[in-house]
Amino acid sequence: MHPDEIDKITQKIIGCAYTVSNILGVGFLEKVYENALCHELRKAGLRVKQQYNLQILYDSIVVGEYFVDLIVEECVLVELKAVKNLDDGNFAQCMSYLKASRLKVCLLINFGNPKVEIKRIVR
Repeated sequence: MHPDEIDKITQKIIGCAYTVSNILGVGFLEKVYENALCHELRKAGLRVKQQYNLQILYDSIVVGEYFVDLIVEECVLVELKAVKNLDDGNFAQCMSYLKASRLKVCLLINFGNPKVEIKRIVR
């Protein structure tokens, strides 16, 4: 997919994240924000896979599995948090997901503060 198309998709995702944050505010579990964001993204006309099973291969065998919060339009990973502060582990998790999925862009979205925090991570 062309980078301009990915940018348009990430802009829509960010807009939807702000909508969810403005309506729900702070204090819910991550799953609540995940479900609300998934709903908003679908309302915006985007295709979303929720809790996508990502298998980690090593020497052609599955050595691990992760569940990515959201994959939007088959090209953008979305990892959600509801924590006070993002840390290096959150960024490392996103990089691992990008490597395993072979996608190029992840949005790390934190609903744990009054103002939603969004980091764009590119592999």
